[in-house]
Amino acid sequence: MKTIDHWIDGKAVEGASGAYGPVYNPATGAQDTRVALAATDEVDRAVAAAKEAYRSWGTVSLAKRTAILYKYRELLDAHRDEIAALITAEHGKVHSDALGEVARGLEIVELACGITHKLKGELSTEVSSGVDVASIRQPLGVVAGITPFNFPAMVPLWMFPVAIACGNTFVLKPSEKDPSAAFRLAELAAEAGLPDGVLNVVNGDKVAVDRLLEHPDVAAVSFVGSTPIAKYIQTRAVEHGKRVQALGGAKNHMLVLPDADLDVAADNAINAAYGSAGERCMAVSVVVAVGEIGDDLVKKIADRATALRIGPGTDPSSEMGPLITREHRDKVASYVHGAAAQGAEVVVDGTGYTVADHPDGFFIGVSLLDRVPVTADAYRDEIFGPVLCVVRAETYEEAIELINSSKWGNGTAIFTRDGGAARRFQLEVEAGMVGVNVPIPVPVGYHSFGGWKDSLFGDHHIYGNDGVHFYTRGKVVTTRWPDPSDGGINLGFPRNH
Repeated sequence: MKTIDHWIDGKAVEGASGAYGPVYNPATGAQDTRVALAATDEVDRAVAAAKEAYRSWGTVSLAKRTAILYKYRELLDAHRDEIAALITAEHGKVHSDALGEVARGLEIVELACGITHKLKGELSTEVSSGVDVASIRQPLGVVAGITPFNFPAMVPLWMFPVAIACGNTFVLKPSEKDPSAAFRLAELAAEAGLPDGVLNVVNGDKVAVDRLLEHPDVAAVSFVGSTPIAKYIQTRAVEHGKRVQALGGAKNHMLVLPDADLDVAADNAINAAYGSAGERCMAVSVVVAVGEIGDDLVKKIADRATALRIGPGTDPSSEMGPLITREHRDKVASYVHGAAAQGAEVVVDGTGYTVADHPDGFFIGVSLLDRVPVTADAYRDEIFGPVLCVVRAETYEEAIELINSSKWGNGTAIFTRDGGAARRFQLEVEAGMVGVNVPIPVPVGYHSFGGWKDSLFGDHHIYGNDGVHFYTRGKVVTTRWPDPSDGGINLGFPRNH
């Protein structure tokens, strides 16, 4: 059986705790791999390696950092198919979706390659006679990232490339459900020339998480996951004096106005609700149908939903793969099973779906619930699976009030041909990311990702300018010097070192 160990100080390190967790192939239900679960002293070893590496990495020139990142980008691009295959094997998403995940992660590496621009400071000369004032940004030191199972490559790439580009060193704790991609990312970083200890990977469970949150040498923690855990991360990390960036869960609404192209809206609802089997924090969970369009829209979505091809992610014909675990599949199914009793109409019930040649896989079909009451569990909870709820609203005003009353504010979208309505929506809706005829408004790498309300804990969104600011701290330097008097001659062209 394959074992995934830790990556500490530039090399693979066998687990020493004696504890291992199972890693399943969701398409077959078989345990093909085990992952070492770190004890406290193993986390300490990774943090110590990062702390020692920071002594030199924190002062390495921007030119050298970016040279390594450019090489890293080349290696990731060359190995994207391999990384995607690891994701499919352990997460279950179809290969094309896994390739898309790697591509979105590459965007952030490209952002990190431009760190020389992002770290430019500000200078004011002659603020007083002979006095200049400069604002600069400097790294924090050792920082940590705790990442979820649903994007085992992309979310780590949202964090550590920006952090190390800014001069920090990093300890990554990936999900123990699908750890192979993160380990491979670390191997490729070393191949690109990243010095030992700058990037470390410790696999583990709550023991490892808690140690990172309390460790005195960890200056900041980034997290992506569910809202309850995000709240816990923020509380524990702040108690120990750390900077926190914790992205939580979501219940994303897609508002469809009567003037929208219903075929386009139905296509996009299918893509956004059922892509990656709904295991996305940006998945559309609720369609809000305004006015008389509800019946037609629901029929169009249902027709498309029942035609989807579900199977193993390695099958090129599959459009949706299995869920991550058997337990999660059963939990998702329970929302559909209980929906009718809570007042919803079950239009499509995918809970009995099976794949003939993969009888033990964690498969589930797609489900569509109509006229879902806002008091129903299927509406109130983050299901994190292929279940789409439809609610009805008579007017735009009723719809916007419904959306804004949600405790979450991650992403939302509006489908309309009316530019005035779209502009009003983007200003009035209480969410951190808004799509206009775009169902999953995940920003490109140079704009930051993050929600509002119970979808974000901490002051900074992730990647983009917010990511750079999170991984650095400002310093203002005021200077007065006599007129310079330089000596010596050197006709050589100035070089960056």
